[in-house]
Amino acid sequence: MSEEILLRREVEATAIPAGTKKVLPSGTAVVVTQDLGGTFTVHATHDGGLFRVEGKDADALGRKVVETPAPAVGKEAGEDEVWAVLKTCYDPEIPVNIVDLGLIYSMEIKKTDGGGKRAEVKMTLTAQGCGMGPSIAADARQKILSLPGVQEAQVDVVWDPPWGPQMITPDGRKKLGMD
Repeated sequence: MSEEILLRREVEATAIPAGTKKVLPSGTAVVVTQDLGGTFTVHATHDGGLFRVEGKDADALGRKVVETPAPAVGKEAGEDEVWAVLKTCYDPEIPVNIVDLGLIYSMEIKKTDGGGKRAEVKMTLTAQGCGMGPSIAADARQKILSLPGVQEAQVDVVWDPPWGPQMITPDGRKKLGMD
């Protein structure tokens, strides 16, 4: 069982699965239930709510964020680097990255008019009613934009085809104890 921690300062968190923002005051008792991809899922013990805390607020939890490795200096990001950074994005309720969870349907890199690159991603969610969709898509977009040479990134949430557990990769199935 994880240890209860008191927030060291106020943080803006995202309610799970609603996706709404809420300020958690300094001193709020929380338990970290997931620490993946530079974000934290916490259970606020006073009201039973689940929240996503961004990596920039790790200090409020007494934690440090592990930086996502970037491509070598001077090397522009290609498809491998975009796929790698997408593997650092997580649904805050599931301890498997969005690639291995089977949520990424396509990823294309195109040249921009200015000579840079534009990454276009189509992804889905495990359930259409999940309010975390915009947050997960924004996380993916920001991480893609952090890659050298990527000037634009578009991450669209789509529903066709509908997601099903058969879309989980063998690695994802193993992490979830499905195999």
